[in-house]
Amino acid sequence: MPDPLLSVSGLSAFYGDFQALYGLSLHVQPGEVVAVIGANGAGKTTLMRAITGLIRQAGEVRFKGRPLARLRADEIAATGIALVPEGRLLFPSLSVEENLIIGGQLGRKGPWDLAAVYALFPVLKERRAFPGTALSGGQQQMVAIGRALMSNPELILMDEISLGLAPIVIRQIYEALPGITGEGMAAVIVEQDIAKAQSVSERLYCLQEGRVSLEGRSADITREAIAAAYFGV
Repeated sequence: MPDPLLSVSGLSAFYGDFQALYGLSLHVQPGEVVAVIGANGAGKTTLMRAITGLIRQAGEVRFKGRPLARLRADEIAATGIALVPEGRLLFPSLSVEENLIIGGQLGRKGPWDLAAVYALFPVLKERRAFPGTALSGGQQQMVAIGRALMSNPELILMDEISLGLAPIVIRQIYEALPGITGEGMAAVIVEQDIAKAQSVSERLYCLQEGRVSLEGRSADITREAIAAAYFGV
């Protein structure tokens, strides 16, 4: 097995004095799609924020063998990690195209540019002059994904990308996933829909109260094991 692209070991994370993650460990191989599931408050978003340097943490996070603990969030992004945040967090004063262009400011080389993003999500090209927040929730999610892709990452972290969206829109976004990872990009997908998480990932982690309660190959994990890990029973 090759060395992990992302290696997390003994990760603890804090909001002020409140501890949200407790000695969590996981890894992502190059080109792999990994799902992270768990109930609300299990620590999924905190994990994404800790990896990308957005909150205080202890433990070890390595990307391509390089420790990230002392890097700022922008420096971590420059190494090749992109985050699609929960809630999308588009810039309301900017157009769709301007939101996308911001994602490319790191200047990393790769296959993703405006033309590639518009080919992946054609509706964004049609509405490129619209304010980003004037679009539907699903279209805003496409902008958030496109903005992350514009940085040409080697690892994309997608936090709750289907939250609050209509089923048909969720299907459209997940149908685009092979086009996103087809160039060898690895992905970590935080997802509430357990069946969807299993179907799109190669491996799966379940979090419960800030700890890994289950991990394994997605195709091999039973629903009974997930239920036990999910609810801590």
